[in-house]
Amino acid sequence: MLTLNIITLILVLVGALNWGLIGIFNWNLVSAVFGAGSVIATIIYILVGISALWLVLSVLTSKGRVSFSKCDCNCTESHY
Repeated sequence: MLTLNIITLILVLVGALNWGLIGIFNWNLVSAVFGAGSVIATIIYILVGISALWLVLSVLTSKGRVSFSKCDCNCTESHY
């Protein structure tokens, strides 16, 4: 789960930064890099959306905690 949570977090951050660029500069990074309406751009948008859903479901099912550590015991103790 650690790897999946990190990948989904990175994808959601890319999506958020892209929306910020669209809002501030009216410039779409994904379209600029991969071409507007390209298959790759569409796949990236889909992956960002799925990643956001994964993170939301992770928070809802883990009582508000998303784990980015190697411990998946769902305890409240600090292992560091």
